[in-house]
Amino acid sequence: MVFLLADDSRPTRNLLKSYVSELDLDAPPDFIETESAETTLDMVQTRRVDFIFLDWNFNTKMTGLDVLKEIRKIDKYKQLPIIMVTSDSNKANVIIALKFGANDFIVKPIDKKSFAEKTIKVINSVKYGS
Repeated sequence: MVFLLADDSRPTRNLLKSYVSELDLDAPPDFIETESAETTLDMVQTRRVDFIFLDWNFNTKMTGLDVLKEIRKIDKYKQLPIIMVTSDSNKANVIIALKFGANDFIVKPIDKKSFAEKTIKVINSVKYGS
């Protein structure tokens, strides 16, 4: 499974990579890392991506929400698992992200147990169609 870790913070990408690597997956995960919204969109369109952890705020003109909206416009990516990651726990943002197609939402600092539960839940929902 190829995970795209889209976050402008290297420490956050490293943490996500570590947490994903500890999950009980069918096969060892592969990773693609991006640090801008624009590069994230490019990677989704040019590389195989099975799952995205998508930062809400990038240090670019586009936000993670903009990226989410663009990805969901493409038919073949309508079911691509995407978990938004942010330091902002504003409930309105959670609702907006879910409305535009995020599968779930993780708030920084990232709790390892919650991360594992949410990630496995999203993987299983796509895998088994629940």
